Amino acid sequence: MKLSVLVSVATSYQPTRAGHCVVDYLQGYDQYLVVDGYVAYGQTKAALVECMAHARRKFIEAQRVQVKGKTGKADWAVSHIQKLYRAESQLKNKTPAEHYRVRQKESKLLLEQFKTWLDKSVYQVPPKSLIGKAIHYSLNQWPKLERYIDDNRVERAIKPFVIGRKNWMFSNSVKASANLYSLVETAKANGLEPYDYINRLLTDMPRRQSEEDLSDLMPWNL
Repeated sequence: MKLSVLVSVATSYQPTRAGHCVVDYLQGYDQYLVVDGYVAYGQTKAALVECMAHARRKFIEAQRVQVKGKTGKADWAVSHIQKLYRAESQLKNKTPAEHYRVRQKESKLLLEQFKTWLDKSVYQVPPKSLIGKAIHYSLNQWPKLERYIDDNRVERAIKPFVIGRKNWMFSNSVKASANLYSLVETAKANGLEPYDYINRLLTDMPRRQSEEDLSDLMPWNL
């Protein structure tokens, strides 16, 4: 018997970055949530996962102000994070079980080495320097930075939206765009071609009564 997994991607638009927007929208949600360092996420019940790219970006900023021609702590950090990326690159099209195995075998050790380096380096640099701020950021976010080795499949669904958002920044209705994007990403997550799925919805739904059950049109049922 083939077991199906129901995967749904929801995109929501909020007019401000006020903390209550996050808390209200995520009320009752206690699963994984990929975030940046915005403090409002800490007021939710979600298991927060910090994207390593946010930490890496701060070390790159520190790298840019190093004495030209000299290798410093920022170089070591960027190089070490690249090893984590390399471990992830081999997981494309692999099963969740294989993701977990590689992360526990390879990424976990790399993270332990990184944490040891952070704990030592934090006392060796001025706290207000760019490298000091980068190290403090990683230490403050550490529980969230290392959590991805347990399970994380969300980042891939977020990335296309982040890359493309400038292309539709003048959309007339951001809420409608969020709803449409939810449909597109949910279709992709369930192995459907988004164009075909949207076409199916636009063809079938006008023929239905308003009170009619639409569960057969869910992506995981097609």
